[in-house]
Amino acid sequence: MKIYYHDTDIVVCEKEYGIASQRSDNENLVDMLTEHFNKEVYPVHRLDITTSGVMVYALNQKSAAALSKDISERKLEKVYLAIAHGKCDDQGKMVDLLYHDRLKNKSFVTKTKRAGAKEAILDFERIAYDEGKDLSLVMITLQTGRTHQIRVQFAQRGHVLYGDGKYGAKDNDKIALHSHKITFFHPRTRKKMIFSSTPAWIFE
Repeated sequence: MKIYYHDTDIVVCEKEYGIASQRSDNENLVDMLTEHFNKEVYPVHRLDITTSGVMVYALNQKSAAALSKDISERKLEKVYLAIAHGKCDDQGKMVDLLYHDRLKNKSFVTKTKRAGAKEAILDFERIAYDEGKDLSLVMITLQTGRTHQIRVQFAQRGHVLYGDGKYGAKDNDKIALHSHKITFFHPRTRKKMIFSSTPAWIFE
């Protein structure tokens, strides 16, 4: 477990692929951090178990409340790196209505408003393209944080993420999606904090 920063209020760390970001019956980062710091750890945002990368947790209730408020007001910025099939546009914005089916644990784009459907917005930039493999390396800035948002929005446009068999990739492998950078305000000092992490697969 890689820890980038910690004080009495927060801890910023790296979540590995395959480890849950919230408490569960399986290996999860909350239990690992609780054991490491010997104190209660409060999750304020989440990553899918198949997504790796940098996260922030609160170490007391006051900090958790402040961070959660900032997240609800979109003051915490999350930037991801992903590998997508096909040649993505140089840059762009994706806006959809997403509905998450809890029974199937899968999200869908819906064209009409329905109960449970929520607006999903992201901006992206293609930063590299491998013509031989027909794969794009993209940097994504989330404006909203919906379940499987990046995965389903890219798949909907014919650019399913590498390894994402759930959304149609034939190379059903580790999904190439990584929380690359988070920017937020410290819950007590209000100092601007920026942390970044680069996945190993970007060098492969």
